[in-house]
Amino acid sequence: MRTFVACSCVVLGLLASISARSVQRPETEAFDILIRRARVMDGMGNPWVRADVGVREGRIAAVGKLNGATAARVIDAADRVLAPGFIDVHSHAGESLTRETLRDAAPMIAQGVTTIFINPDGGGPLDLAAQRRQIEAGGIGVNVAQLIGHGSVRRAVLGTEAREPTASELVAMEALVGRGMGEGAFGLSSGLFYIPGRYAKTEEVIALARVAAAAGGVCTSHVRDEGDYGAGVVAAVDEVIRIADEGGLRGIVTHMKALGPDNWGKGAALLEHIDAARARGVEVFADQYPYEASSTNLQAALLPDGDNTDPAAREAVATENLRRRGGADSIVIAFCRSDRTLEGKSLAQIAQARGVTAVAAALGIIAQGGASIVSFNMSEKDIEAIMRAPYTMASSDGALVEMGSGVPHPRGNGSFARRLARYVRERKVVPLEFAIRAMTSLPASVFRMKDRGVIREGAVADLVLFDPDRIQDMATYQNPHQLATGVSDVVVNGTLAMEGGKLTGARKGRVLRLSVGN
Repeated sequence: MRTFVACSCVVLGLLASISARSVQRPETEAFDILIRRARVMDGMGNPWVRADVGVREGRIAAVGKLNGATAARVIDAADRVLAPGFIDVHSHAGESLTRETLRDAAPMIAQGVTTIFINPDGGGPLDLAAQRRQIEAGGIGVNVAQLIGHGSVRRAVLGTEAREPTASELVAMEALVGRGMGEGAFGLSSGLFYIPGRYAKTEEVIALARVAAAAGGVCTSHVRDEGDYGAGVVAAVDEVIRIADEGGLRGIVTHMKALGPDNWGKGAALLEHIDAARARGVEVFADQYPYEASSTNLQAALLPDGDNTDPAAREAVATENLRRRGGADSIVIAFCRSDRTLEGKSLAQIAQARGVTAVAAALGIIAQGGASIVSFNMSEKDIEAIMRAPYTMASSDGALVEMGSGVPHPRGNGSFARRLARYVRERKVVPLEFAIRAMTSLPASVFRMKDRGVIREGAVADLVLFDPDRIQDMATYQNPHQLATGVSDVVVNGTLAMEGGKLTGARKGRVLRLSVGN
């Protein structure tokens, strides 16, 4: 079993530091926000210590016994846990945050998420400066960190051609990645399972990763195969290891999983390969969302190379890929623009209603414009094994969606609360300190986020106050729009975004930039 054990000397040092600072404090000190009687969990994996925390001008100004202090807003933590704001390293909420109705980022704030990384899986715009202006124009409830997408870069230069770039085309792609990094991107994202990223050879990604590395960035990758569509998930993780090694940067296997019944149990092998790489000095990490179901579009799941083959071949490919994902009962339509009545129904139910095979029903939906799906294809054994790895960060892979927008995966509204409720409190898969570290200081360290992900004097005041006995994901597969509960107060850049369990509507988030110290 992989566990993270805090060093006692670190804990004693933290206690001594808090005690020493509290002695030296003036008798009266004024703060913008003062949180009293909290179980402060610093984000580094240390056990909690009881302390007060004072916030001033967007920063944590004091941690300790602040008996004589005053503040414009005093919050009695009443022994609840105060942690750094949670960091979601894989979010599809970039475009959603430009909509006025979603800018408050309520589903994220309700879980304690204060920072998200956008443009994952090789996607997103090429002009990150324009994206930043658009997001910031109306204010946002959470901080946003951008990535530059390999798929977008490749599409701009090669379109969807299934070939290697010429020398001059590769130079053009490198220039686009360099521009993105110069505009503040925290690294390169790739989606090697999706068109056009799947047409790239590893050497192409390594060349672009080196550009990101030169600016201090990471390479985070939706791997080429999460199951056994081609070379297999183990080989796909090995590819990320190679990119990190030869690219000279930190590599991340994003939303790591072993997809499909044929691959259940391979989580252990994935971890063994990453362990071996790390032992020889390769910086490789992973992130994960805590659900047994994934979500993608129907065509990518059944026809990942596109819908451009003859009917017989197309049906054969779709049939095998449907089997790989566990069959027609395992795939549920999340959103279908051409027929909203299909949402929430499985392919098996749709096929029965139409009197056709499940594959015929699926191909018909694809022909009508496609649909997004929720696909039940992971095992709890693998989920738990991956979660226990000390290099696994928390993520959601979720998007912000409005009420009535289909029956999407509940991960956007529940991932962080679910990790704490299901896997910490109920199943005791990992300790609370371990889970908090995976949500805070670990991603901050991997992505080189300055002064975030920790509770210490001088750090940015991104904070979440919650009751570990009550935090709960309320979003379900049948009703995915419910907000999480159990978080009482959330501070984003020194301003309360949630107070007393109620959203304030504050939009004090920022678009962070690696190139200027974020």
